[in-house]
Amino acid sequence: MVDYNIGIYRRVLEEDFGIRHSRMRQRTVSGCDSETDVHLRLISYDDTVRKLDHYYGIVKRQLLQNQSITIGLFPCTSQDKEVADIRTTIYCAASIWSLFQAYRRIDDDRGKAYELGQSCVKCMRGILTCWMRQTEHVENFKKGQQPKYALHSKFHLITGEQIVSSDNYGHLQIDVVSLYLLFLVQMINSGLQIIYTMDEVTFVQNLVYYVERAYRTPDFGMWERGSKYNNGTPELHASSIGMAKAALEAINGCNLFGEKGASWSVIFVDIDAHNRNRSIFETLLPRESSSKNVDASLLSTISFPAFATHDQMLYSKTRSQIISSLEGKYGFKRFHRDGYGTVLEDSRRRFYNIAETKEFEKIECQWPLFYIYMIIEGMFKNNEEQVKEYKDKLKPLVKRDRWGDPVIPMYYYVHKDSVHDEKAEPGSQARQPSTGGTPKNLFLWGQSIWIIASLLMDNLLHINELDLIRRHLPSYNRPRKGGRYSAFQSKNSKGTASDLVVQVVLIAESMRLQAMMATYGIQTQTPHEVEPVQIWPPKELVRVYQNLGVSEKLGLKGRPPRPIGALGTSKIYRVCGQTVLCYPLVFEVSDFYLSHDMALLIDDIKTELHFVGKYWRLSGRPTVCILIREEHMRDVHFRKLLDLLAMLKTGYCDGLKVRTGRLQNLISSSCIEHLDFMSTMDIDLDITPFEQMQHASIGYQSLTDVPTAITYSEDSKSFEDMALQPTAEILTVLRSVSTLHGQTQLLGILLRREGPNFQVDGNSVRDRVCALLHQASSLRYWAAVRQCTALLSKEVESISPYITTVLVSGKQLTVGYGKDEILLDKPVQPGEIHDLFYTSALQADKVVQAVLQQEVVLYCGKLIATHTQLFNGILNIRVGWVIRAMTYYLHDVCKGKETVESLAPNEVRRLVVRVLSLDEWAHKEKLSPQQIRVIDGCLGRTPKRFYEKVFHILAKTPEGVRLCDQVLPQQPTISEMSYGELNFALTVQSLLNRIQHPEYRQIVVELFSVVATILERNPELKFLHELNLDQIVRDAFKIFLKDLGREGTEDISSFYNASPVAVTSYLARAVVNFMLTGDVRSEIEEGLTFCKVS
Repeated sequence: MVDYNIGIYRRVLEEDFGIRHSRMRQRTVSGCDSETDVHLRLISYDDTVRKLDHYYGIVKRQLLQNQSITIGLFPCTSQDKEVADIRTTIYCAASIWSLFQAYRRIDDDRGKAYELGQSCVKCMRGILTCWMRQTEHVENFKKGQQPKYALHSKFHLITGEQIVSSDNYGHLQIDVVSLYLLFLVQMINSGLQIIYTMDEVTFVQNLVYYVERAYRTPDFGMWERGSKYNNGTPELHASSIGMAKAALEAINGCNLFGEKGASWSVIFVDIDAHNRNRSIFETLLPRESSSKNVDASLLSTISFPAFATHDQMLYSKTRSQIISSLEGKYGFKRFHRDGYGTVLEDSRRRFYNIAETKEFEKIECQWPLFYIYMIIEGMFKNNEEQVKEYKDKLKPLVKRDRWGDPVIPMYYYVHKDSVHDEKAEPGSQARQPSTGGTPKNLFLWGQSIWIIASLLMDNLLHINELDLIRRHLPSYNRPRKGGRYSAFQSKNSKGTASDLVVQVVLIAESMRLQAMMATYGIQTQTPHEVEPVQIWPPKELVRVYQNLGVSEKLGLKGRPPRPIGALGTSKIYRVCGQTVLCYPLVFEVSDFYLSHDMALLIDDIKTELHFVGKYWRLSGRPTVCILIREEHMRDVHFRKLLDLLAMLKTGYCDGLKVRTGRLQNLISSSCIEHLDFMSTMDIDLDITPFEQMQHASIGYQSLTDVPTAITYSEDSKSFEDMALQPTAEILTVLRSVSTLHGQTQLLGILLRREGPNFQVDGNSVRDRVCALLHQASSLRYWAAVRQCTALLSKEVESISPYITTVLVSGKQLTVGYGKDEILLDKPVQPGEIHDLFYTSALQADKVVQAVLQQEVVLYCGKLIATHTQLFNGILNIRVGWVIRAMTYYLHDVCKGKETVESLAPNEVRRLVVRVLSLDEWAHKEKLSPQQIRVIDGCLGRTPKRFYEKVFHILAKTPEGVRLCDQVLPQQPTISEMSYGELNFALTVQSLLNRIQHPEYRQIVVELFSVVATILERNPELKFLHELNLDQIVRDAFKIFLKDLGREGTEDISSFYNASPVAVTSYLARAVVNFMLTGDVRSEIEEGLTFCKVS
């Protein structure tokens, strides 16, 4: 029996540790090994059993003793007998499961593995049960991601009922749901049966929808408080988004019934939602959120258990920032100015007062828990030095209970008698352990993580047993998944194959279009030729996916009607016996006018191909369908489309490898997704595939035969004065006006005055505007197209993700016009878009701004993802002001007469790029200093370290800084915020935004830099009274005029046009004069006359 056990133990070890089978000989232990080897193995086996039993005792006493007898959940601390905490529960389950995994190595565990496994199952099912009682929350959350509809993070420990409302606690913690999904997949892969019924499968699919929009959902984060000011404000957290990304990767294609499951128990993930989470997570790193530059919660996101990024540079940068900023002698701070657990925090209040966080600076509690995370990370990285370093740091902090079991304190705090000394010299004072994390009141999260780390350090558990799905490896190193469902797998260090080929299928709308394309050497297929494969519009695939996760019994309606993105349309689908390829959204003939611009479409095709090539993360090649319509032939830019298709034929598109060919030949190497859930449903699929256009004759032989759209122009007479005339008069004029621009203006007046259903010659005003829009679109008369589109209150499709992209890049976005600007500092729901752009403040002559601003937001969102450098120094993208910069460039720099709204969309996009890239060409094209200041002022651009300089000025100015009759006070500004904080920069930005003249704004920016330089070179100086920037600029202008011998003028334009060096000189002289009038004092009461300016 002993020999048999040793053989079993050795075999399992060899399999788990990846030892090659060639080492295993077909022999018995007694026959081929020496007695000494047998004896040593016996000792090793017995030692393993003894160690495992030791940990089994600890798990029983510390964890299972505190598990709810009814629903299997765990409290945060062992003394809490009422409130179950879901995050703690998941980590307790993970710890119990880890020991379950370790016991499976030995043959005779005396039933302990089964007991541990079932305890784990009960725990995970308990969470599921509590959440399934909140299906109404899930369904509402899918529609709008509002905190009041969040799944709860705390429940009653015995009954599993709701225990605290969303009004009194921040339940919205995306990372908790993501963590649950992540460990659910790990445990199912280990063979545990956690999900029992199809109702539960459906609910888990809806949990996937719940976390898919983490990238645009401000939540309360791991610390349950939202922003670091603890004022009840949620914010976007990198840790939550990263955890969601990891969960989506893990659960994609997972069969919740395990190996015995059928096709209908598989979970599907929207690859485009995953990609947005990945993109925004990596954009945020190493920052945690707007208020937290660094946060220890990111340790569990970039390392165990999520392993959310395998970008080595991002990983190292984030990790080193956490260690350098947050590590102390007793653990890690959670984040800067964290008041939780400090003696100065008033625990009776839920929220802090304004500027209260300043009180906690340098005395933040330190959590030993993160030492344990660093130990686990060291084990995964096989870094023995790191493991030893943090093991040694942890050792003196660990307490012991009466059984001698280690106890991890929750945190260490500074005693109230030591606060003053600790603030004066951080790290000098001894700290006290918290009341949570003592032998009588265990901190269960800490105990769970310690058990996992100890099993790894004692070689009782291998990293591959803790991470069965190999999250710790880059996707290209993970074991390949077989089967019918797409998997996140790639082939090189960047996560995409260096030789990745994007497959391209060219589909012509008709046979005559196909014949004409063939004359140019471009081979295409018609929809009939690719049969039995069907070509679908993406909206039809959306309809199919809406059947995924539907349950009338649970009140769940399946996938929200979100559009399928570029990556989703690059798969080939098998649906109810049909093979389907979807063309991308860019080929959808949209309600919005952008789809009518051929040059923009060509740019979008290139962008789409490069996007797919860069971000494809699935096994199999992406297959992109390029749809060529007959209306494209008549466009003046059709030759450019032919050039693009000819380039694709060469196998490259601006450096990207592509392969064009017949769809039937490309299917074998494509990524194929089987939508098996449809075969189980009794639904009659009413799908309308893309239809081939029928013609009597073959038709055109070359482009010379094709009637092209003419370049249309007309007199742009203004009819603004008609707004004061009676309706009858307007109707009379309307009947006599033939120009599109004139008709649009007059119909606009009628629409606003009489409403959309007012009849004009037998047609409603709305119908007349629609007809006018169609006519203007066919003529590509963009001024009238935009005006009509705005009158009909149309919106750009899927603009919300682009707004989010701008915001998570550390920028703000301001839309609207004039004094009625609307500041966007958090993601916007699709349903809110209309009211953002179509405000009552938009007057008759400004209504076109509603569509023009949507265009500019769209372009900025796309550009900031690919050309981040264009936005350097711009913190708030004020869309109305960007359009003002474009108008100034057209009229004052280029001396053109056309308006921005009369340009084609592709020209507007190029104009946006032109003004944003001012630094690259301004001096070469000899722009005047004033022209540069106007454009930079419109864009709100500032130099490097600008906000840091303003912070230091404010620190030296007790009465604050005055600008445009607004004061930026020293307090509570510098107490509430730190100089490197995004929120401080936004506060300064809001002050600068009060300036209405862009040139003046840039002069003020230059003035801030001058004052900062003087204070840096004279650190003993400080201002006694408020620093009046307007007065200093006026004084500088007076000195400037005096030097020119032109006193007494109010026209400051000559000053705006002076060189930066000259302006700096005059501003410096004015600042010194301001100081010498007695508004500044040296800390040593002297030195004013030696003020270093030069």
